[in-house]
Amino acid sequence: MDEKIACAEKEVLVEIVRLAQRRGMKGAAGGWKEFLDHYDKKLGSSLSDPARRSIDVLAAFLKTFTKEEDLKIFAKILQCHSNRKAIKSLSKNSPDLESPQQRLVRLTLEHPQYPIYYSFPSYNEEWVVTNLGKISKIANSNEMFAVDCEMVLCEDNTEAVVQVCVVDHNLKVKINELVNPNKAVADYRTDITGISAKDLDGVTCTLADVQRSLKKLLKHGAILIGHSLNSDLEALKLDHARVIDTSFIFKYINAPVTRRPSLNNLCKSVLGHEVRKQGAQHNCLDDAFAAMKLVLAKLEKGFNEGITMPHEDIPETELAKLLIHGIPVEVPSKELKRIFPTDYMVEFQPNLKVRGQKYSTFAIFKDAQEASQAFERIEGIREKDSRGRPQKFISFQLSTGATTSLYVRKMATDDLDPSVESKKRLLQEERIINETKKSKMMTAEESKPSTESNQCEHLIKEIERLKEELSKREEENRNLQTIMAALIRKSGL
Repeated sequence: MDEKIACAEKEVLVEIVRLAQRRGMKGAAGGWKEFLDHYDKKLGSSLSDPARRSIDVLAAFLKTFTKEEDLKIFAKILQCHSNRKAIKSLSKNSPDLESPQQRLVRLTLEHPQYPIYYSFPSYNEEWVVTNLGKISKIANSNEMFAVDCEMVLCEDNTEAVVQVCVVDHNLKVKINELVNPNKAVADYRTDITGISAKDLDGVTCTLADVQRSLKKLLKHGAILIGHSLNSDLEALKLDHARVIDTSFIFKYINAPVTRRPSLNNLCKSVLGHEVRKQGAQHNCLDDAFAAMKLVLAKLEKGFNEGITMPHEDIPETELAKLLIHGIPVEVPSKELKRIFPTDYMVEFQPNLKVRGQKYSTFAIFKDAQEASQAFERIEGIREKDSRGRPQKFISFQLSTGATTSLYVRKMATDDLDPSVESKKRLLQEERIINETKKSKMMTAEESKPSTESNQCEHLIKEIERLKEELSKREEENRNLQTIMAALIRKSGL
C-alpha cells in the first residue's frame, strides 16, 4: 500500500485525504489536523486544505494508517483511478492502433455527462472494484458483455437488484439469475419488472454471488455494455472502468449532445424494431440483448452518422401526468399538493424510484390540457431535461415552515404535447395576420431610406445571436449544477 500511495498523483491523494476528513478517520498520528500539528511545527493545521499541501505531506499522513478496513478504502480509490488512467491511456498512447471497440469506450468516457453519472461511492463496504490487470492485456482484449438489471424498492428507501442478465458479443446468455435482496421489500414494481414476491421464493443467489461472477467475466479488461449503464452499476455496486454506454454513443440529428435517447427509441431508429410496446413489462434479458445489438450495429455501420429521432406516440393518460423528482425522502407526498394551485384536483402515485435521499412520483390530473396548464402556472426556473422535456426547478414551503426544493417535469417535449398545439395554431394565425399587415405597411413605406431596413435587419440578427448565446449558457449552467449535485452526493454531504 505504501508503494501505491507514493506513486499516486496528487489529485488522488487529495481525494483520499478529504474522504478521511469527512469520515473522521484517524491514523497513528490522529486525524488530518492533528497530524499537521505534529508533522509541521511551523504552519500546523492553519494550512489544512489538502489541495494546498505537497504530495510528500499527503502521502506521509496516509502512511500513518494501519487498520485493515481503512487500507481497503484507500486501495479501492487507488484502484479506481488506476483503472480509469489505464483506459484513457489506451487511445492516447496509440491512437492509430485504437480498435473500434475501444473507440466506443473512449466516446463514452469523453461524453460531457460521463463525470456526472459515473462518479460512484466505490469506497463503500459493499462495492467491488474490478482489477483490469496489465495495460498490455487490456489493449489486446475486445471481449464484450452486455448487462441489464431489475430493481425493487426496499423499506429502507434503497433499491436492490432482483434480476441480472448478461450476454456476450455472440448473443449467448452468460448470466440469467434472480437475486435475493436479503431485506424487506416495499414495492416489487411488478408492473415494470414482471417480478413478484412469489418469484423470489427459495432464491439463494445474492448480490455478492453476482459480483463474483461479473468480476470473473470482466477480468483482463473486458468491456461492459449497457443502456444508461451507470444505473445498473450503482445497483450492482460494481465499479468497472472499461464501459460502453449506448445512451452516450449515439447522437440524434439536430439535438443537443446532452439529450440521452431511450433504449426503445434507439432500437426503433437503429435496429428497426421496438424492445417493448408502450406500457409493457420490462424483460431483463431482452434489454441486455438490445444493448449488445446496438453496439454491434454501431461497429458495423460506423461512427459518424447521426440518427433520426423517431416519432413518439405518447398516450393521453401519460400526458395527463407530471413527474415530480428530486424529492427529499423526508417530504411526504401529501405535502406535494402545495406545489400546485388549489383549483386543481391532483392525485399522487406511490414512490417510483429512490436514489440516495431523493425519490420521485407522478402527479395525475384530469387530462393533458390541465396537466400542461398546471405546469405553466408553477413558479420556478424553467429548463429542459437531457431528453428535451420541459421541467421547472422549484422551491416551496412545507406545512412545518421549512423550505424544500425539487423538479417538476412534463411527460413529453412541447412538440409532442397536443395540449400545446392549440397555442401553436394561435401563434401561426397571429403570425399570418402580422405578416399581412407588414406587407401592406412595406408597400406604404417603400419610399423610406433603406438604411432603416438594414438597421432593423441588423438588430434582428443581433437578438438571434444573443438568444443562441443565452441558450448555450443556460445549458452550461444546467450541466454545472448537475455536476455539483453529483459531487455533493458522492461526498456524502
